Amino acid sequence: MVSYQTDGVEMPVLKKRETTEWIKSVAATYGKRVGEIAYIFCSDEKILEVNRQYLQHDYYTDIITFDYCEGNRLSGDLFISLDTVRTNAEQFGSDYDTELHRVIIHGVLHLCGINDKGPGEREIMEEAENKALAMRV
Repeated sequence: MVSYQTDGVEMPVLKKRETTEWIKSVAATYGKRVGEIAYIFCSDEKILEVNRQYLQHDYYTDIITFDYCEGNRLSGDLFISLDTVRTNAEQFGSDYDTELHRVIIHGVLHLCGINDKGPGEREIMEEAENKALAMRV
């Protein structure tokens, strides 16, 4: 089950049923199935608080993924800063909707085991994001 919540921000315009089906389709390409995934949309200030409290990182980010996966069942809490999504869309010359879906699937790809911090991993993540975005109906 995929749930969508907010923490101090307005819920973004999302086609929830279609987005959930898309997430399930992407997960299936990695041999995974969706368990309990919670998307918590929040502000920059909230994500900074979460980053400091749980990861001891003192910076803003677009998404923080807490992984509770068991076997091939994807589960986790994904905090997404809508402020940073908006800023990134402007910075990268992308539209807000595309950037929001890129970040949504970025968290799922982390749950599928794709990392983006080590050498060459960022390119692998970007390729996986682009492939997943191409699967959106």
